[in-house]
Amino acid sequence: MELRQLEYFVAVTEEASFTKAAARLYVAQPGVSAQIRRLEQELGQQLLDRSGRTVRLTEVGAAVLSYARKALDGVAGMRLVVDDFTGLMRGRVSVGMVRSCSSLDLPELLADFHKDHPAVEITLTEENTDRLLDDLRNGALDTAVVALTTTTPPGVDLHVIADESLVAAVNPSNPLADHTTIAIDKLREQSLISLPRGTGMRACLDHACADAGFEPRVAFEASDPNVLAELAIRGLGPAIIPESLATLRSEELHAITVTSPWFRGRMALAWRSDGPVSPAARAFIEHARAVLPTPDASSPTEQLA
Repeated sequence: MELRQLEYFVAVTEEASFTKAAARLYVAQPGVSAQIRRLEQELGQQLLDRSGRTVRLTEVGAAVLSYARKALDGVAGMRLVVDDFTGLMRGRVSVGMVRSCSSLDLPELLADFHKDHPAVEITLTEENTDRLLDDLRNGALDTAVVALTTTTPPGVDLHVIADESLVAAVNPSNPLADHTTIAIDKLREQSLISLPRGTGMRACLDHACADAGFEPRVAFEASDPNVLAELAIRGLGPAIIPESLATLRSEELHAITVTSPWFRGRMALAWRSDGPVSPAARAFIEHARAVLPTPDASSPTEQLA
């Protein structure tokens, strides 16, 4: 039995796909399939059910999975201990970031870390918050800049970068422009403009509406908050955007405070709260926490995506 067979088995289980697992591991898909078949042959039992559209665990596979994870965590822990004793900085750091995060100078942060640790390989992935959090928990990412509601997701630790109210921004000709404050229920019949599902701002909107007993009618979706503002300026409905962005466009948009505890978003650096962390990843997280802004010092425009 080889460690890579256990690694491939865990990856296929978490991705529910041989193809996705191979892409995550940067290996060819046939190699993943072959190694898992060898593992099954050695154990004398089928671990994965390949008959459906997605790969599922068999009963035996479900029983084996926790032991495979413990074995991999044990080996990773041994490597961390040795690296700590030797002071060796090697390996790779996998970083994620939310879409439309232009106001945060993540490229400079990555470049500065690379100058200090040129032997560490750094990768960067852009995704929506929900996928980034999944990748943090399953170990595909070491750390990520994510957009969140006021609730901290389980399984991660946070360094909050920005904390800001969201508003409903409308063209001054919109009937809602007569208000400076509205109850969340006033958005029930509105055709809204919002980021897509999986983003922090959309989660804030969905949670607030669910708390009021309805599902928002989102007519226009875009991945860039500036595009949302432009749609609202053109009279297509209320846009759910950060307050700071509405302030920047105050000559063209009227910002309305929504009286809901959910109408607030945060941007944060996140990392997995349990499981081993490589010395390289730990060094990057410490470096990022030292240089990233805090809510008191940041200018959060465009960050809550």
